Amino acid sequence: MYTIIDIETTGNGVKGNKITEISIFKYDGNQIVDEFTSLVNPQSPIPYFITGLTGIDDQMVQNAPTFLEISENIMSITEGCIFVAHSVNFDYGVIKEEFRQIGIDFTRKKLCTVRLSRKLIPGLNSYSLGKLCSAIEIPLTDRHRARGDAHATVLLFEQLLAKPDSETVFKKFLNARSQEATLPPHLPKSVFDRIPQKPGIYYFMNQKGEIIYVGKAINLKKRVLGHFYDKSRKEIQMCSETANIDFKLAGSELVALLMESAEIKRLFPPYNRAQKRMGKQYAIFSYEDRNGITHLAFNTIKGVPDPLKIFHNQTDCRAYLEEICKSFSLCPKYCHLQQTTSACSHHQITTCQGICKGEESVADYNGKVQEAIQHMKMLASEVRVIKEKGREPHENAIILIADGVYKGFGFIDTDIEISSLEDLTAFITPQKHTVETESILTQYLLKEPTTQMFNVAT
Repeated sequence: MYTIIDIETTGNGVKGNKITEISIFKYDGNQIVDEFTSLVNPQSPIPYFITGLTGIDDQMVQNAPTFLEISENIMSITEGCIFVAHSVNFDYGVIKEEFRQIGIDFTRKKLCTVRLSRKLIPGLNSYSLGKLCSAIEIPLTDRHRARGDAHATVLLFEQLLAKPDSETVFKKFLNARSQEATLPPHLPKSVFDRIPQKPGIYYFMNQKGEIIYVGKAINLKKRVLGHFYDKSRKEIQMCSETANIDFKLAGSELVALLMESAEIKRLFPPYNRAQKRMGKQYAIFSYEDRNGITHLAFNTIKGVPDPLKIFHNQTDCRAYLEEICKSFSLCPKYCHLQQTTSACSHHQITTCQGICKGEESVADYNGKVQEAIQHMKMLASEVRVIKEKGREPHENAIILIADGVYKGFGFIDTDIEISSLEDLTAFITPQKHTVETESILTQYLLKEPTTQMFNVAT
């Protein structure tokens, strides 16, 4: 026995997505044997765009029963039946949440007519209810009203049951181990089945082949499946658009984190909220003026060809340069910490020894600047190369850090001997040093202070 269901909602996410209309047809495999259809008072305003789509407004539901008042009808008609809907995870998720809010656990076996249609009626351009009904000549009236859509789904379901392979397909989809009811409606099970249980990054793509989300995981298959069980508004919407999934192996969680960060910055997928914003970076640099005096200054990193030290905001950059200026008795004027044409007069930094007044020689001053530069570049002679597990047993992953800056990652076969930095950089895929990559690597090195490193000559 089946109950074929459609709902209309306020469209405010699952937890706030309240039902405004519900229609349930009880179907025994041959004919409709019962029906329950009702408007529902959501006890919250219906947005204008929802009214424009469904025609249901606040006035129409004002005197309609609440979900609590019709909950017994829904429980009764669906008892012992398989819950059927077009994109079943949406309707089932909303109804289950409505029951949860009144203290009732609602659990039914599920079938999705989108997934069934893709299997039993392959090759169509679209499996939306409207276009599917048009393609196989099912009359569809009262579109975007619960009864009209539910009745059309009944007629579709009849055709699916009549297909030659329907019995086998239905049994497979109802098998608790098959995961068919869990997968997004447009995602072929064969795509999910090929995802490995290894570390890496994954890409969710819509029906146009556009990447809509990038994620990372220690276990790709387990993490991807977790999205399908998540009932948050964002996850349900994202999964409903997902038609394909691709992946890249990383070998380790650290490399997966770095790969994910780089891909989010490169692709800007619509469902990745974190890391999308490209923070403005600042860098300290040096130059020599016409009088031979070496200056320290800072600017956005785009305007700095050879940065001495990089920061992720202007405040930190300036504060660091102030400390350098004081520690090495430099001049605030020639560190560009104050704009003046005369001698320096910085209210906090009083360690200048007179270069701006002609009281200190250029050679002496430049010597101190060089000491400051060497201090800032103290990691330059220490090239750090983190070694991690590779994608396969015969390779290692490597992450290169030089001058305190993340340079990139790569993979090297275990039988290749690395004796110099030049040898190693041939395997590195260059990457940008960002706020996220710095945080990832800092956290990693704090947790793994004795992490294995390659020793290479610089």
